Amino acid sequence: MNTKVALVTGASSGIGEATALKLKALGYTVYAAARRVDRMRALAGAGINILAMDVTDDASMQAGVQEIIDKSGGIDVLINNAGYGSYGAVEDVPLDEARAQFEVNVFGGVRLIQLALPHMRKRRSGTIVNITSMGGKIHTPLGAWYHGTKFALEAISDCLRLEVQPLGIHVVVIEPGGINTEWAGIAAEKLRETSSEGAYAGQANAVVKAMVSEANRKRMSPPDLIADTIGKALSARRPKTRYAVGFGAKPMIFLRRLLSDRAFDSFIRMAMGIPRKGV
Repeated sequence: MNTKVALVTGASSGIGEATALKLKALGYTVYAAARRVDRMRALAGAGINILAMDVTDDASMQAGVQEIIDKSGGIDVLINNAGYGSYGAVEDVPLDEARAQFEVNVFGGVRLIQLALPHMRKRRSGTIVNITSMGGKIHTPLGAWYHGTKFALEAISDCLRLEVQPLGIHVVVIEPGGINTEWAGIAAEKLRETSSEGAYAGQANAVVKAMVSEANRKRMSPPDLIADTIGKALSARRPKTRYAVGFGAKPMIFLRRLLSDRAFDSFIRMAMGIPRKGV
């Protein structure tokens, strides 16, 4: 029971998959969770425990955490990575889709925190790692609901850190920049579905083009960079509260602090090829 136990959500691809493999290499007993277990066969082959878990289903999360407790006695590390990007104009996005975005990106992770904390408190140790985004510090057009979830998770993480620090529990925020995963393709497809026609078509088409361009893909950082950063944070005696890593993360967050609201708006429009007026 000396081996530390980690739960990684959204582990079927991208950052979650890379993180599960990294923590396994560091000697953790790893539980990789996702809805589609068929996509985690390679992780199972690497000796990682596979969990079918839907972060929008409370019973699924309770069952998954209980399975870890029954098999391994506790949870030392929770990596809240499950999430997706849903883009579209505020006027166009159905509220059901907006709620779904918050269910996956915010409430699912918070519920797992609630389930894991009693076990961490008993040991007076543990680390909660919330994967937010540089999008939790900046804003882009047509991404209001996605950015809203990431801003929310940033705030929740800060409040949580104050609450659990006296109990010996760390809270770490990882703020990825551009990472070469399925995220951009999914966000672009959502944007096409909601706003590729009508009043916001010009903006939407420009943003889609920027998201899926080959030049943009080549600039993206590999998921392993985030996994290595998580490994670094978990290995530190006193981890940082935040790690901004990946393409564009540090400079974009710096620019947001440096520029006025309107100056940053202009910069983002220019960077994404969006005209100031018209569609």
